[in-house]
Amino acid sequence: MVLSEGKIGKSYQVSEIKLPVHMEKRLEALGMTMGTAVSVLNSKDKGVQIVKVRGTRFALGRNITKNIVVR
Repeated sequence: MVLSEGKIGKSYQVSEIKLPVHMEKRLEALGMTMGTAVSVLNSKDKGVQIVKVRGTRFALGRNITKNIVVR
């Protein structure tokens, strides 16, 4: 499944990031790498999704979260 389908309050593990290289490198610099635990804190229907990665909260747009595969 992709991160944009994640439920609020659940934790997932990143298994693949399908983004352009510059965006993927930016997420890696922020701590989102393969195998990292990601918790969904808040999610709007078509808006941003707030996630917690390694103790830091991030607001990510749907165009990004729909390209992050989690399990």
